[in-house]
Amino acid sequence: MDAATAVETLLSPQTGHDPNPAYAALHAHGPVLQVSAGYYFVSGYAAVDRILRDPTAEAYDSRRLDENWGSDWRDNRAVALFADSMLRTNPPQHTRMRRLAAGVFTARRVAALREVIAEQVDETLDGLTGTAADLVSDLAYPLPIGVITALLGVPPADRGRFRRLAEDLTAVLEVRWTEEDRRRADRAAVELTGYFTELVGHRRAQPADDLVTALAAAHDADGARLTGDELLANLALLLVAGFETTTNLIGNGIVLLLDHPGCADELRQNPAAAPAVVEEVLRIDSPVQLTERFTSVPVEIAGIKIPADAELVLLLGAANRDPSRFVLPEVFDPSRTGNTPLSFGAGAHYCLGAPLARLEAQVALPALLRRYPDLALDGRPRRRPRMNLRGWQALPVSLRSDSVD
Repeated sequence: MDAATAVETLLSPQTGHDPNPAYAALHAHGPVLQVSAGYYFVSGYAAVDRILRDPTAEAYDSRRLDENWGSDWRDNRAVALFADSMLRTNPPQHTRMRRLAAGVFTARRVAALREVIAEQVDETLDGLTGTAADLVSDLAYPLPIGVITALLGVPPADRGRFRRLAEDLTAVLEVRWTEEDRRRADRAAVELTGYFTELVGHRRAQPADDLVTALAAAHDADGARLTGDELLANLALLLVAGFETTTNLIGNGIVLLLDHPGCADELRQNPAAAPAVVEEVLRIDSPVQLTERFTSVPVEIAGIKIPADAELVLLLGAANRDPSRFVLPEVFDPSRTGNTPLSFGAGAHYCLGAPLARLEAQVALPALLRRYPDLALDGRPRRRPRMNLRGWQALPVSLRSDSVD
């Protein structure tokens, strides 16, 4: 595959395909490729890492949306929702919003959740009956949705509705999306903001120790700290990001381990190896494959001069497989040293929930393997119809009821 075909593949509206041959073609070309005037693909690890950490590189914020889409982009409630959140703002707005949410995701608070997560994993596995299961619907989704809704203060009875809403909403985070994707995303954004408007009202009347209460209080105390639109946007973002990436991480990890039984056996016998296993899952099959930045000033990256106001598509999945950074990057090897994937980004926009996602996978994967030592895939699983948020639509497996101590 040549570079032009690689670009065409990655920009194709056809989703669910394997992007890795395209990434390999881009690596053969170089770390930065100009696709068109002012539009670049960045696939090299060092180049992606540098841009993510560069304070002059800007997220795709409302000003850029005005320039590229015109003033009617807010007619799409999904695009507007993300534009009002931490995901697509720049300092000082981003700094202000992130500081308010960061108090919930401190390292101490996440570490304290290990026992709670272990209990939820055991309860989830106890609920698997019979000889078969879909480990997306039966584990990879219910575990992280349970954790993030508890942190936010979302009632457990409402958890079932969010998988569909998240899948529809996040279509607008893809490189290419259709008119039907736009309509579905718009409807999902309307439903989700309506839901959080009602929940915020309940928490104002009955405060609790959760993120909805904390962010609502920040808005009520000083609207300059958090506007009404920002409140709803960041609650929706934290909910969706809090389980979407973790669901994909756990599902991708299950498939990789079952495809590599030696690695599965080692983790089964040595749960302490889970952090290294999770990092390698993140590297070789990143749950988030790309993000975007804009240059605010002219820069030179990997010897390529890039003008101001250029759009940079940062291919996180490709950077994680850069042969100049990783030896045998196509090989799943949890024992590799110096493994620092860019799956959760870097710099000011580094994923706030990354420690929590890692912890959930570190607990869930060895527990699953130990509970079901004869676990096996029931045919090849189906990929989700997404390129950026990469995971499995369904993950059918055969189970054995045997357990090990």
